[in-house]
Amino acid sequence: MDHVGGLLIDLDGTLYHGGRMIPGADLLIAALRKAGISFMFVTNNSSRTPASVAAHLCAMGIGAEAQEVCTSSLAAARYIAGESPGATVAILGEEGLIQACREAGLRLVSEAPEYVVQGIDRSFTYDSLAQASRWVREGAKFVLTNPDLMLPSDEGVMPGAGSLGAAIEAASGIPPVVIGKPEAHLIAYATSLMGIDPGEAVVVGDNMRTDISAGARAGCRTILVLTGLTTRDNLEDYQRLTGVEPDEICADLAELMVALGV
Repeated sequence: MDHVGGLLIDLDGTLYHGGRMIPGADLLIAALRKAGISFMFVTNNSSRTPASVAAHLCAMGIGAEAQEVCTSSLAAARYIAGESPGATVAILGEEGLIQACREAGLRLVSEAPEYVVQGIDRSFTYDSLAQASRWVREGAKFVLTNPDLMLPSDEGVMPGAGSLGAAIEAASGIPPVVIGKPEAHLIAYATSLMGIDPGEAVVVGDNMRTDISAGARAGCRTILVLTGLTTRDNLEDYQRLTGVEPDEICADLAELMVALGV
C-alpha cells in the first residue's frame, strides 16, 4: 500500500486477545518505528486512560507510549469541548472518561448538566439510569463514547457501553451522539492528532462492523486483518451487513507487514 501518511491501529482482536498478544504484534510495531511510519493505537475502550492502555500493551511486549493512544473517551471529551468549551457534564463512566473530560476543560457536575456523557460504567444502577434519562429529557445533550453492546472479560461476555446507552435512550426517547467506531468521530479525531488528512490514513482492524466501517465513513483506506472477529468464513456476511469492503485483506500480522513494506 503506497503513500501511507499514518496507520490507525485497532487493539483487541488486532494486536491482542484480552491479555494475550497476537503473534507478530510486537514485530509489527517495532518495524513501523524502524521504517518511520507514523501510527496511533485507536480504541473504543472508554474505561482506560491512554497511560493504562500503553502499560497494558507494554506488559505483553508491544512497545507503546501514552501519546500514541487515542480512546473513545478522549474523542468524546474533545467533541464536547469543541462544541461548548468549558461545558458542564455529568459522567456515567470510569477513570478514562473522567480524566479525559477534566483534561478537556469540561466541568464535572452532579446536577443540571449541559451534557450527559456515558461510557462503560460498571457501577451503573437503576438510579443512574433514572437520573441520566431525566437530564436528557430536560435538554442535556447525550453523548455516547462507543456503541459496543458486549464487552469481553475474563468471566465471559459482559454488557458494554452500548447496552447502557440503549437503556438511557429507551428511557429518555432521545438517541445519543455516538463517538466511537463505527462512527467517524474517533477516527477523525485520531487523524487530527497525527496532523494528517483522513485520506492519508489507513485504518487497520479485525472488525468489519466497527474498524473497517469507521475507516470507510471517515474517508480513510482500510486493511482488514483476519486475526479476530472477522474470518474467511464470515467475511461475505459482514460485507453484506456493512455495505463496505476493505481495501486490503491480510490473513495475519506477518502478511500485513508485507503489505506495508516493513
